[in-house]
Amino acid sequence: MYSILGSIDPIAFSLGPIDVRWYGVIIAAGILLAFLVGQREMVKRGLHPEFLTDLLIWAVPLSIIGARIYYVIFQWGHYKENPGEIIQIWNGGIAIHGALIAAVIVAYIFTKRRNTSFLKVADILAPSILIGQAVGRWGNFINQEAHGGEVSRAFLENLFIPDWIINQMYINGAYYHPTFLYESMWSLVGIIILLLLRRVNLVRGELFFFYMLWYSVGRFFIEGMRTDSLVANGLRAAQIVSVIAIILAIGLIVYRRIAIKNPPHYKDN
Repeated sequence: MYSILGSIDPIAFSLGPIDVRWYGVIIAAGILLAFLVGQREMVKRGLHPEFLTDLLIWAVPLSIIGARIYYVIFQWGHYKENPGEIIQIWNGGIAIHGALIAAVIVAYIFTKRRNTSFLKVADILAPSILIGQAVGRWGNFINQEAHGGEVSRAFLENLFIPDWIINQMYINGAYYHPTFLYESMWSLVGIIILLLLRRVNLVRGELFFFYMLWYSVGRFFIEGMRTDSLVANGLRAAQIVSVIAIILAIGLIVYRRIAIKNPPHYKDN
């Protein structure tokens, strides 16, 4: 798997002619862990045990499609000249914001059809979303992508991170910021805070809005370090989306606190 003379092999194992990559394994592990945590809370909050399974059957594939569409839109200059590559997702090119937008749309439609509160489900799944993101970023680590600008080995050693992470950040003759690690750790802290906030019994929707706020603040600053950002009119797309999400989250929290009298809370049925 790892050699002192080289980076981690991105291929986990092979099944005949099919190579199974660590990226896919890690993403799948993140989804599974997120599912297990979300499923337990779903049942605790009175939802049917198969509710989350049914939701993920739609949400996972459509989120992957959304992630690809988002990426293609911001790389349209390339793909309009190479339309045959648009569906070649196996060659890389997905964006988490596209996946999140698609997942929210799917979840909203799904909950409406099941006559269930979207915000109730969103609150329950907020920690699970961050779990999936915290784990999934390690797929970027394996692929040596989504990293920041060049740094020295001494800088990385001063972060007190293991040598195997430092060595993997050595790419084409230089060391780089492990921005995947920054985002993963930021997400981990967010998970802990969200789990603690559950005990406060906030107004329904506020756990999900806090997720939006927390992730977006971290992503805004971490995105500024990255060297592979999608760009729109000279601005980093992820930072634009993050600012919009921050404003929207704060606005919805304030508005609903003022406009809705006796709103339902997290632990309400």
